[in-house]
Amino acid sequence: MFITHSQIELARLAEIARAAERAGRLIPPAFPLEATVAVNPFIGQAKENLATASVRLQRAAGIRSTQSPAEYALALREGRITDADLGEALKTSLLHPKPANIEALKSLVVSGTGEMPKPLPTIADLAAAATGTDWPSIIDKSFSLWASGHFDNGQALWSPAPGLDAFAAWRTWATNDLTAEIAGLAGFCAHVKAVPDTAEKAIQRAADILRLSENAAETVFHRLYMDLGGWSQHARWLLWQAELEGKSDDTLVGLLAIRLIWEEALLAHAPRITADWENTVAAHAAPIKPNMEQIALTILQDATELGQQRQLAYVLNRSETPDTAACKHRSFLQAAFCIDVRSETFRRALESVDPQIETIGFAGFFGLPISHKALGSDVSEAHLPVLLKPTIETDSHCGATCEQKLRITARTTRAWGRFRQAAVSSFAFIEAAGPFYAAKLVKDALGLANKSSTVEPTPRVVGELSADAKAETAAAVLNAMSLKQGHANFVLLLGHGGQVTNNPHKSAYHCGACGGYTGEVSARFLSALLNDPETRSGLAERGITIPDDTLFLAGLHNTTTDKVTLYADDALNGRETDLARIENWLEVAGHSARIERSVRLPGSTPLSVAARAHNWAEVRPEWGLAGCAAFIAAPRSATKGKNFRGRVFLHSYDWKADEGFGTLELILTAPVVVASWISLQYYGSTIAPGVFGGGNKLIHNVVGGIGVVEGNGGRLRPGLPLQSVHDGDKRVHEPMRLSVMIEAPRNAIIDVLERHPDIRDLFDNRWLHLFTLDEGKVDARYKPSLSWY
Repeated sequence: MFITHSQIELARLAEIARAAERAGRLIPPAFPLEATVAVNPFIGQAKENLATASVRLQRAAGIRSTQSPAEYALALREGRITDADLGEALKTSLLHPKPANIEALKSLVVSGTGEMPKPLPTIADLAAAATGTDWPSIIDKSFSLWASGHFDNGQALWSPAPGLDAFAAWRTWATNDLTAEIAGLAGFCAHVKAVPDTAEKAIQRAADILRLSENAAETVFHRLYMDLGGWSQHARWLLWQAELEGKSDDTLVGLLAIRLIWEEALLAHAPRITADWENTVAAHAAPIKPNMEQIALTILQDATELGQQRQLAYVLNRSETPDTAACKHRSFLQAAFCIDVRSETFRRALESVDPQIETIGFAGFFGLPISHKALGSDVSEAHLPVLLKPTIETDSHCGATCEQKLRITARTTRAWGRFRQAAVSSFAFIEAAGPFYAAKLVKDALGLANKSSTVEPTPRVVGELSADAKAETAAAVLNAMSLKQGHANFVLLLGHGGQVTNNPHKSAYHCGACGGYTGEVSARFLSALLNDPETRSGLAERGITIPDDTLFLAGLHNTTTDKVTLYADDALNGRETDLARIENWLEVAGHSARIERSVRLPGSTPLSVAARAHNWAEVRPEWGLAGCAAFIAAPRSATKGKNFRGRVFLHSYDWKADEGFGTLELILTAPVVVASWISLQYYGSTIAPGVFGGGNKLIHNVVGGIGVVEGNGGRLRPGLPLQSVHDGDKRVHEPMRLSVMIEAPRNAIIDVLERHPDIRDLFDNRWLHLFTLDEGKVDARYKPSLSWY
């Protein structure tokens, strides 16, 4: 068969387009500040192991996917990694070629460099070296100035070229922006005007001009995406959101085209770098294969995690003396908490207050796929994991007059805010009204500001839920919670959220399972649903009988202050004395939790922990999920009374009551994935803060309402701020991949992994470790390719 030149060229262009698509999928999404959730920064590398990811990320971003040799050497000296750990890690590693023995492994650590690796250069890097002009910095400033206006989410008073897609909007901007020409890149505006009118055509033209081979294109594109920092991650989020709705979004492709246009222009500007660029393209085309040092560092990371797993197994294997008296009697209070590691400390404290209390762990959205409109708002908030789509729409309604008053107040506040920020009126505001703000500034500085907040009405369904739908929803939740029987007199459903002041990342302290919002809406909706007589009747028909005297109560656990707010509403029916008893238990438990947490918080005492929530200058109001290391899904009897030091996600699960293992499948595909995103975000922000971290809180400025930059411009900074993982002297988060421990039959777990290859990839490539438990004791460890050690 004869193949024409044009057919070859079409095939090449198609491969270039596929390479751009693949490179975009290597970028993690960055969620906006209003609903920040943890994201696995290695999400695009899930089908590769840690060592291979190191090769890719070194090329694209100049980072490792492990700690440095010096950090492992320190762990060896301090005994945090033992020879036994090294031996086990070497034996179980599937990487090749690997060090022959423990001594060879240690020698690689000693001889390794502590410096971060360098990425392959962009044309901008090469042109900067050749001309003496800092082109990467110029691109950063010019691009970020445009992007901060284009992607603005209501913060700015004006946005350039509204309504156009990213590529078209940037072309309109760049043909009139003289930044590049003033810096010496003559004819840049004309160059932009002459490029093709679509991002796809611009990418194909650039691939020709830059002589990108099919093998090199993907990692070249990945390098340029990483060069744009959080802006490409925001574009990836736009694509993520669109695909949840069954749509698509071309912003990510547009950003790649923009960055390639700069590369084209700079290659023409500095033609003497052509040979260096050809060598760089050849390096990009080389196979992505780890070297001996990258393999050794991966094995050392395995050894580090083996040490932590050994400590965890020791805690689990300790025998606790059961409270036989409590076992024989019905509990007075069952308190269902989110699986968040911050709940572990409070749960342990609460159970120690009285033997009549038991606690339950479940994802903080309580299995409810809710989209909620808050009081006086038309914005739909998805209160569920970002992996899922909402199917129940709720709102908080307080009557037409009340709603109108709230809307007028909100509009007045927005108008006043715009007057204070506008280009001209801001000067008049400072001159005329500035002195009247002195009292407010003093109150804020002393922590005396008004701390009151409006309590919204109980969420209600928009439209109606039929009696059958109520019962089906309630049964699904109770089945998933392993709470079909044995209900206490009171069942407390506790969502959680943080409380901070003057902190753009405040939503990051809320519930990740609730999409970066608090768990209040889900908890209140579920408690009302489970108290509904229609629901109870329908549950009985489905074999779930709730005692008549069981009352469900909603609450919100404030993780910054360890105080709990209960939403009793009108459901008490004369049981106020019981409520007072529960509130006293919660206060005692909160005091115990604050004592434990104060030891870790710098400059804190048990009495000052709660005050950090109101301090506008506090950069560490709480540690969030720093220290998270494991996920355990088992009956509470396996973990009760055992101190996991606020480092473990605790999910209640009884496999014997899980007919068909539907709940097991749900746990592995939702809560485990959310927990892994949290764990790997902390991991990435710790080992590579310059790329995956959010930078220094002290110099943050909010941009567009979607993210932060450091200082007065530059790249958008996704990830966790430095102060979230570091206390100023040392790390507070030890970077480790999550150890997932599930009490369930091995074959049932394997069945789930076979049906969900994306979840299997996480375990096969050891982005997560998987263990089974038997009667609360570690029983087996997962071996890649669906087997067990």
